[in-house]
Amino acid sequence: MKKELELYIHIPFCIRKCAYCDFLSSSQNKQVIDKYVEALLQEIQAHKCSYQYNASCYVTTIFLGGGTPSILEPTHIQQIITALRESFKISKNAEITIEANPGTVTKEKLEAYKQAGINRISFGLQSTNNDELKMLGRIHTYEEFLESYKLAQECGFANVNVDLISAIPKQTLESWEETLKRIIKLNPAHISAYSLIIEEGTPFAEVYGEGKIGEKELPSEEEERAIYKKTEELLEQAGYHRYEISNYAKVDMECKHNLGYWERKNYLGLGLGASSLVDNMRFHNIEDLQFYMEKASDLKAIQCDEEKLSQTAQMEEFVFLGMRKMKGISVQEFEAAFRKSIYDCYGKNIERMKQEELIEEKDGYIRLTKRGIDISNYVFAEILFG
Repeated sequence: MKKELELYIHIPFCIRKCAYCDFLSSSQNKQVIDKYVEALLQEIQAHKCSYQYNASCYVTTIFLGGGTPSILEPTHIQQIITALRESFKISKNAEITIEANPGTVTKEKLEAYKQAGINRISFGLQSTNNDELKMLGRIHTYEEFLESYKLAQECGFANVNVDLISAIPKQTLESWEETLKRIIKLNPAHISAYSLIIEEGTPFAEVYGEGKIGEKELPSEEEERAIYKKTEELLEQAGYHRYEISNYAKVDMECKHNLGYWERKNYLGLGLGASSLVDNMRFHNIEDLQFYMEKASDLKAIQCDEEKLSQTAQMEEFVFLGMRKMKGISVQEFEAAFRKSIYDCYGKNIERMKQEELIEEKDGYIRLTKRGIDISNYVFAEILFG
């Protein structure tokens, strides 16, 4: 019986790196980008020759992320998708997503995406306020986003996501509400609303990190919770249901690829630094760009840090990833997967979190309450480690 497999394709290039971003990405010239695409195609071809995944798996989702995949030439994207189809068994109704920055897409690119079989676009907007966009280090304006969004609609893309970031410096509940209302009017199929995390090693950390002079410009915990509540309220009124802590979708328009991560489905990462989980084995590709481009066809050379997950680690992932979903985790599915009752493993901690009204059990699922969502990381830690 063939198993489901998701594919993630990493494109580690941006026009300019955003001030808050700690992803594996950088700006590069055309020559380097061309060479990287050639190496990526070699890695994909190597998987075809290995028969490790294509003989026993069928691909249900493909996600081109980054970085900014939309800075590639249309022919690059078509070459990548063609190579994937030649090397893996891809489902006819596979969800195929490309991340795009406003201002980097053209009609030619969008038509090439459509022709290649891409059926979902995720726009990294972050805010509709141009001052906020400038402060974040984004390369585009809200007006440029509107042009890109309109182009995508004209080219027939019905499944469009818009990424937004809240809790950014100097942001108010009112400015966030204005951003939400503007996006709701556009009626995208999906909205991802993330809260800013100040990551070490980023320019933002130097200004807004703990103890830094700009830290006071970040919204307080109370303001963040008000933003969370306003987000859910406005989006639910507009017909979006919250299916994961940070993700909202119209009916049947959830991101299948991301659901696969939270449900611990097998996924294979291709490209620089891309991570994988296959049959409870975690590993990732090297992060040295030059080495990757020289050795991409040698899978053993570019894959590193293999870790076979213990049953304990698998159970912990089942809980803290699965409970990100609003549906929660199935008591029955836990027992079927591990041949143990979840209450035998974490019963005391689960009952304590129930008493504190941070989680609840309904119809065989354990899930976060609205109060628990606000402090979800604390809840996960308490369930698993007490």
